[in-house]
Amino acid sequence: MFKKNRSKIPKIPSTSDQPVEENVQKSQISPVSPVTKNSLQFYCQLAHGSPTSFVSGFANIKELYEKIGECFNMPASEILFCTLNTYKIDMKKLLGGQIGLEDFIFAHTKGRPKELELTKSENALGLTITDNGAGYAFIKRIKEDSLIHKITQIQVGDHIEKLNGVSMIGKRHFEVAKALKEIPLDSTFTIRIVEPMKSGFTAVAPKSKGSSSKKSYGSGKETLRFKADGNAEIREQDEVMDAGIEKINNILESFMGINDSELAAQIWELSKDKQNSMDFAEAVDDSELAVFEFNDELIIEIWGAITDARDHRL
Repeated sequence: MFKKNRSKIPKIPSTSDQPVEENVQKSQISPVSPVTKNSLQFYCQLAHGSPTSFVSGFANIKELYEKIGECFNMPASEILFCTLNTYKIDMKKLLGGQIGLEDFIFAHTKGRPKELELTKSENALGLTITDNGAGYAFIKRIKEDSLIHKITQIQVGDHIEKLNGVSMIGKRHFEVAKALKEIPLDSTFTIRIVEPMKSGFTAVAPKSKGSSSKKSYGSGKETLRFKADGNAEIREQDEVMDAGIEKINNILESFMGINDSELAAQIWELSKDKQNSMDFAEAVDDSELAVFEFNDELIIEIWGAITDARDHRL
């Protein structure tokens, strides 16, 4: 309908969130960072325990990881992903395309590598894949009662490093998801994964200086949003946009088995000033997102989510 050469993407069943533990108590972390629009600064710790540091001067995820690496004297390549306001592996708190100006960053670093040999006895493995925006794809969700759910050695948060000896480092989540899907049914394959460091949180953040009154963290109305052009900008919280992005992300997971709030935000940006699905489809095909080869069904579903968000139906 929109484009004759649109390829058809097979539909992958959606997954549900796994239960998550409670966030770190407010008494364990520092008050909000002294943030101004001219000098953004965020509190940061290693999720498995470290002194508190500050990170600033970054405009995208890769630069953020580099700054964290500098703070803790380690290569940025050791960082698998970051969570906001909790040191736990809570995929609902994963750092995506934006950071609240009062958010506290916890960096999860590489832990134990594991290599397993599996037989693909079902077409769908039951995985939702996301990536950290800096070259590492990892497991966002595992569908209950799926093939992978039965293998206790594979956990949410594990980085998929190799498939059948082929490195997945530097590949986007959709490429890793495609590689998993293309493994023939009933064949045996090897997967090498790296789990996040899980030694337990040991550090206690420093107390505030001066006033004894403390602000709560993660409650700001402004966010630092990472844009596709590599720049970051501060924006007021937009509930309509946030609802639309969340819905788009859910659709991407349902159709493609990937989760990426930054990609969802790019799609939302492309929909601005578009009044119908035809114009929206053309904007997608003329953008860098053409590499995803979204089919007509997916475009229609996303456009429906966009119009629902605009009309406050979400």
